[in-house]
Amino acid sequence: MRFAVSLVLVSAVGLLLTVSGKTATKTGKQSDHDHEMDALDWWEAGVFYQIYPRSFKDSNNDGVGDLAGITEKLDHLADLGVDGVWLSPVFKSPMADFGYDIADFRDVDPIFGTMADLDRMIAKAKELGIKVLLDFVPNHTSDEHDWFVRSLRNEADYRDFYVWRNAAANGREPNNWQSVFHTPAWTRPEGQTQYYLHQFDKKQPDLNFRNPRVRQEMESMVRFWLDKGVDGFRIDAINHAYEDPEFRDEELIDPKGELMWENMDHKYTKDLPECYDLVYDWRAVFDQYKARDNHTRLMMTEAYTSLENTMKWYGNGNRAGSHIPFNFAMINQLSKDSRANDFKRVIDEWLNAMPNGAQANWVLGNHDRPRVASRYGRKLASSLAVLEMTLPGIAVVYYGEEIGMEDNREISFEDTQDPQAANTNPDVYQEFTRDPVRTPFQWDNSAYAGFTAASTTKTWLPIHSNYREVNLAAQKTAPESMFKLYQRLIKLRKDHAFSHGHYDSKVLLNNVFGYTRTLDDHQSFAVVVNLNDNDVNVNLKELHEDIESAKVVMTSLDAKMKEGDEVTEVFHVVLGHYDAVVFEISSSASALGGSLLLMLIASILRSIF
Repeated sequence: MRFAVSLVLVSAVGLLLTVSGKTATKTGKQSDHDHEMDALDWWEAGVFYQIYPRSFKDSNNDGVGDLAGITEKLDHLADLGVDGVWLSPVFKSPMADFGYDIADFRDVDPIFGTMADLDRMIAKAKELGIKVLLDFVPNHTSDEHDWFVRSLRNEADYRDFYVWRNAAANGREPNNWQSVFHTPAWTRPEGQTQYYLHQFDKKQPDLNFRNPRVRQEMESMVRFWLDKGVDGFRIDAINHAYEDPEFRDEELIDPKGELMWENMDHKYTKDLPECYDLVYDWRAVFDQYKARDNHTRLMMTEAYTSLENTMKWYGNGNRAGSHIPFNFAMINQLSKDSRANDFKRVIDEWLNAMPNGAQANWVLGNHDRPRVASRYGRKLASSLAVLEMTLPGIAVVYYGEEIGMEDNREISFEDTQDPQAANTNPDVYQEFTRDPVRTPFQWDNSAYAGFTAASTTKTWLPIHSNYREVNLAAQKTAPESMFKLYQRLIKLRKDHAFSHGHYDSKVLLNNVFGYTRTLDDHQSFAVVVNLNDNDVNVNLKELHEDIESAKVVMTSLDAKMKEGDEVTEVFHVVLGHYDAVVFEISSSASALGGSLLLMLIASILRSIF
């Protein structure tokens, strides 16, 4: 009898301890359950930082950023807490499109330094625990690349490296295709009878991937850099790699509209099936390297296309593709006027479309689109940082976002560097220029924002005039700043509820977007984002009816609620305008289970004794 009673008591006490343990982790700090979670690969749930090398840090005072400057400032990225960095192109280039026109895929352009400088930068990054990815631009080369020079000479082995076509019957371009940079997509060099294709600038002739030798050369280039120790690539404009072999005219979206790239249905120059096969082939190369040392070489792909097409970059079910097909929905589909249901729709569409086992990613800005602080304003930009960093998956930070840098719209047409805008005119160039989002990083309030020496004559793009107020040094010493917010958010997302936890979102009353991040035996969180320019009341029970109390662990900048605030009336939480708040949440469910179990044990003991 005593033995049976002992068994009952041991079982009951064990169950009670289990429930009590759950209660403690729900209401307090993360417990010792971490070891039970499956380990994530180095890139999963990571934070990646994009550097535009021309604008990060100038070490030799020529007004242009360089590799030594990046190396000098890598401690900033370690301090921020990022997992990886990817560099816009640093390869040898005449800089017609600032490095996206590559003259030698296996060498560094002197404006950025030397191969030894790149080696030192990679070594320093790895010492700091930061992985390094390079920008791979496969669609085209520079017209100064040796391959194109030989192609111009009509050398048999190289003529077919590029896309050459005879003139149309009227003696003009082979068809109506237009370049992204607002010119015809065809150019006939002097002394040539044929035109070559360039979907971007005329100094960027498109490679012909239907030529097996081109594919071999590009795969060899990938292996060259992986052998040198880079951790992967971000692959640029990959959905442009193949074109219609019949070279048919593209239809105008508005038949009465202007013949320009934005008014064309690009079914013959983008998103062809062969583009995906090319990426699947390269992924197989990446995986060969992982098979050797169990270290993932990461592939990011850039393609502005539909959600359906974007999902194909992950793979086709039989073959793996990109680890991270960039998600531009927050750039292209959301604005300051978007409402909570728009945010929920955009986020849910991506999460629901992903194949099983894939990782989501969230991007607020990049070198091609206006900065988030300019699109949304400083206040809401900080709330979107909270949103991005607490969603499931990977976050990508464009340099300067972590201090709230804004577009420099004071750059005149005469000073415009970007060919996408320089090929237009003074009346419309602001619609197309990317220069305002590429200005030098604002390190401090000294001359040129600390980007270069005070003695430097001129920076390649002018520094934003707000650098005296918006700079890293000031934000490091301020009690509250965008930098400190990003730093704390990146640290917070290491919590298992954010890296492994369940995500459930709802549109709350009063145009508030909210969601929970929950994981058994771990602290649970709720995140709410007020998308109004006025204060609103929020009922946290709309997120989950079991929420009984909440505690503020983090907020956006200048929020009405403050860290440490305890909330007992969860049905009446006042959010300030454009505020985002992260709450630790607890419910009575676990505590109630513990109470019921104590009553059960007491009842058993009474019945026995």
